[in-house]
Amino acid sequence: MFILAHISDIHLNVSPSLSFSELSVKRITGLLNLKLNRKRYLSNKSVAALLNDIKLKEAHHLAITGDLVNLTSKKEIIYAQHWLENIGSPHNISVVPGNHDIYTRKAFAKAMKAWNPYIIGDISQKEDPLFPYLRVRGNIALIGCSTAIKTPPFSANGYFSQTQTKKQLNYLRATHEAGFFRIIMMHHPPIFNETPIHKRMFGIHRFVDIILKEGTELILHGHTHINSINWLQGPKTPIPVVGIASASQRIKNKKPQGGYNLFYIEGNRGNWKIRGERHSLQSDGVSIYKECADIFLKT
Repeated sequence: MFILAHISDIHLNVSPSLSFSELSVKRITGLLNLKLNRKRYLSNKSVAALLNDIKLKEAHHLAITGDLVNLTSKKEIIYAQHWLENIGSPHNISVVPGNHDIYTRKAFAKAMKAWNPYIIGDISQKEDPLFPYLRVRGNIALIGCSTAIKTPPFSANGYFSQTQTKKQLNYLRATHEAGFFRIIMMHHPPIFNETPIHKRMFGIHRFVDIILKEGTELILHGHTHINSINWLQGPKTPIPVVGIASASQRIKNKKPQGGYNLFYIEGNRGNWKIRGERHSLQSDGVSIYKECADIFLKT
């Protein structure tokens, strides 16, 4: 049995400070939103509590689907690098970026370099594009996509690009032929009308066509800050698309409190079994309870 934990939208709370060279309209509006709104609800202590609970569950691997930081400032990038190094080995943690990890293209490049051990495939990719990447752990294939793109102020869109399509198809086909349980990790949900238009992923049709043609066993995403299950049609059966609340959401407002999903995967080609538990923060923002014993049965 393979146990996979999934968290997303970490939004590490670092004392915001921007150098003069880092100032931009996008960052200034983001900083105001952080100070006036997000900071009241986000807590590093809540993230730490979830990670401690995941450790107690003895998960084999941790998937983090984006938004490690808020403004992609130099200070945040370094803080997130040290945070990753402290929580575990790159062999056991896979990361994909979110829209908050790419406030500028230059900052995104710095972040990808700093976090590289956690976003690189088993076969090192020196050339662009870095994504998608492929990691194999036992009979589990982890495919990391990037939907992160630089956007204007007040926009949080994503994009699944044509450049990722061919490699994604090849990875899905090869890992299917090898008999692996395939998991796709991405930040934005590949579901129509799941988000407002200013937060939507472009290229959904492209992604949906890939899944319809090659299939996969599980798709994980973040971005919405809510717990959700949707389905995409595969070659034979529907594929679960699972989202999770923001890991740093310490108190409930319009969004649920933070949590993580724990997937228990066993079986072999054509005979896979998966159970998904949801563990969520309680009202104190640090205690955790099992909210749902099997998220797939609940739907």
